[in-house]
Amino acid sequence: MHKKTNQEIRALVDQATAGDKEALETLVSGMQDMVFNLSLRMLGTFADAEDATQDILLKMITHLSSFRGDSAFTTWVFRIAANHLKNYKKHMFARYPLSFEYYGDDIENGNIQDVPDLTQNVEKELLAEELKMSCTNVMLQCLDPESRCIFILGTMFQLDSRIAGDILEMSPEAYRQRLSRIRKKMADFLGQYCGEYGGGRCKCKDRVNYAIQNHRINPLQLDYMTAQEIPVQTIRDVKNAMEEIDDLSQDFSFCKPYQSPERTKNLIQEFLDSTQLSVVQKS
Repeated sequence: MHKKTNQEIRALVDQATAGDKEALETLVSGMQDMVFNLSLRMLGTFADAEDATQDILLKMITHLSSFRGDSAFTTWVFRIAANHLKNYKKHMFARYPLSFEYYGDDIENGNIQDVPDLTQNVEKELLAEELKMSCTNVMLQCLDPESRCIFILGTMFQLDSRIAGDILEMSPEAYRQRLSRIRKKMADFLGQYCGEYGGGRCKCKDRVNYAIQNHRINPLQLDYMTAQEIPVQTIRDVKNAMEEIDDLSQDFSFCKPYQSPERTKNLIQEFLDSTQLSVVQKS
């Protein structure tokens, strides 16, 4: 998708709404990984991100005829996704919300001593890497949904403030100010507690068994370590412009982009194979 011009995408939308299944599949496949990565950072777990990705892509499909080309297609899809994810109540952290205070207290006072070996013969270095990626992603759940979305759009996708403001329905100035404050809050927390991305004393390798005991990672299901990474440039290619907001980007290198899982792709493909294309056709 990111290699196509706006005019080419507009043509694909017209073809899809006219009943061209191949054009529809091209649009869906072009946005699938972007929607999954936004969902993963917004919701915190692979399982919840997969469910939300399906919901968002189906919403995109069924509302395709309402796309008017007033903005880039990616902006239009991101707006659908952001609105869906900010109000998403079915994910685990909607039921069990986190805070930086809770997270910090657990790092400082969590009893990581005397926990038995729960690694089930899985290499500890692998589990430590899984924990690192899971922990930093879950940490985003300490932000309220809108702040989380601002952070992800600005830090992971590096969207221009005009585009991000358009997606979130706020002025570019308000977006820049909020992003700067949120990035500082995240950087301060990492600096205080995290030994992987900051100057804290928390080390993932020391907390592997504690994390397994508390169901934060599963040695038999390593979502991050088995996910296929995609080049960071792929994320950068979806945006229309970039701007430097502050100098904290090096603190957030944990925002790696991944391909959406095969099971998600297969479920979407099953829908595309079974659906009546009338759902996307103009009325």
